[in-house]
Amino acid sequence: MPTRCGEDDFVASGYALMVRFTLRDTPAALQFDSLVARTIEGVRTEAGTLVYAVHTPVDEPLVRVFYELYANRAAFEVHEEQPHTQHFLVAREELLSHVEVTFLDELRSLSKRPETEQS
Repeated sequence: MPTRCGEDDFVASGYALMVRFTLRDTPAALQFDSLVARTIEGVRTEAGTLVYAVHTPVDEPLVRVFYELYANRAAFEVHEEQPHTQHFLVAREELLSHVEVTFLDELRSLSKRPETEQS
């Protein structure tokens, strides 16, 4: 079971979210991917960003799904304040037809993590 150190911070499981982006059309999807490629350079320098994985669902070429895991809520807030993130948040708008954000609480007892593996 996660341990809370603040209202929205999880010590053991970090701070996670999933974002589903639906792009307007194929040209918008290509522009979005280019925007993400430029943005990820900055994201890779963020110490508190543990995972920033970008996916496209099988048979949904106009959808991108991001899985983001931060050390804690403060790390997420630092990420959101970065110039590369601010640019991404503005530039993406003209490319999207829909966006859905889901914040996640880990069910740690049902999860597989390296520290829970048996030798």
